[in-house]
Amino acid sequence: MLTVLEVIKKTTEFLATKGVESPRLNAELLVGHALGLKRMQLYLNFERPLTAAELEQIRPLVRRRGQREPVQYILGETDFAGLKLKVDRRALIPRPETEYLVELLATRPGFAPAAILDLGTGSGALALALAQRFAHAAVTAVDVSADALALAQENAAACGLAERVRWVRSSWYDALADEVRFDLIVANPPYLSAEETAATLPEVHAHEPAQALTAAEGGLADLRTIITQAPRFLNPGGLLALETGIGHHADLVAIASAAGMGLSESRQDLTGRDRYFFAW
Repeated sequence: MLTVLEVIKKTTEFLATKGVESPRLNAELLVGHALGLKRMQLYLNFERPLTAAELEQIRPLVRRRGQREPVQYILGETDFAGLKLKVDRRALIPRPETEYLVELLATRPGFAPAAILDLGTGSGALALALAQRFAHAAVTAVDVSADALALAQENAAACGLAERVRWVRSSWYDALADEVRFDLIVANPPYLSAEETAATLPEVHAHEPAQALTAAEGGLADLRTIITQAPRFLNPGGLLALETGIGHHADLVAIASAAGMGLSESRQDLTGRDRYFFAW
């Protein structure tokens, strides 16, 4: 009979042959998930023999990962800004880069928005994280995908934040009333060109929803729409905060200026690249 450690080692070797990044970590996550064990518990069970039934639970998960399905989809969840979020093919997997956008906003001195809009909410990650950080804010989240909105609402209920967010099916601002105004509009829209999407890892281009990744005009089209219409929906002094492509910022400054947003700045991600665009 194979022990837990032996199965982890064999799984690591298999995933490495399939080009999976961090194969040992992935192996531990998959085996632990199948056995219902957290990683520390897994380490304490390395020498335990596995039953045939337990091996049958592990094999399909490893097979899926070997086909480069994202580990988050296989596990069915991911951590984001202190929240445990359900993830599946209905929406993009929340990234650490987007988590850092939450930190940039939450740590702005004196920043306490009373009304927040999350455009293209997907799994609900930004809307829920901001609802948690800004406890007195009224949060509205929109997405054009009914499936994504359903996932976001499932996450809101699981996180105990169902009463904090108003969900609207909309293509960007289209379904919002003309009179609504926000102190903060935030979005992680599609910003990759078709060529950039095609060059991503198989986990991304073969499994995550293409409409959440790729935009026309070399990735600028949705960013342009969001920035151009933002002044209609922002209160005086309100902030638009976007996650963007790292090569877009000269264009974004020009678009924001033409839209009447005279003050803007680029903020860097943890690798020092221009990842976020703020405009007032």
